[in-house]
Amino acid sequence: MNGIHKTYYSDGSLASVGKYTNGKMDGLWKHYLKNGQLRAQGKFANGKCHGEWKWYRENGKPWQIGHFDHNIKHESWKIFQKNGKLFSESIFRNGKRVSEKRFDIKGKLKSSKIR
Repeated sequence: MNGIHKTYYSDGSLASVGKYTNGKMDGLWKHYLKNGQLRAQGKFANGKCHGEWKWYRENGKPWQIGHFDHNIKHESWKIFQKNGKLFSESIFRNGKRVSEKRFDIKGKLKSSKIR
């Protein structure tokens, strides 16, 4: 399978769009909520998540932003609170968390750990 691929919800609204190369997900993919709002977007390389991925809440604010290296968490990974403030920020090396910062409801640093 090669080319643009789309999936749809049962009501006919777009669920996802991306491309296949040699039968594997490749390049930028976007996933949508039933209301048409963007739910997630990120890139694939040879069928695996690779590079930056972003997930969004139903209110449109970011939920998570992270990086993959061929399906393995790598580099910065941020999780946001419903109010849009940062909840945690971690650094991953080859899938293992090497540091983590946690923030309070106002986005102020609450704790920091290096592993």
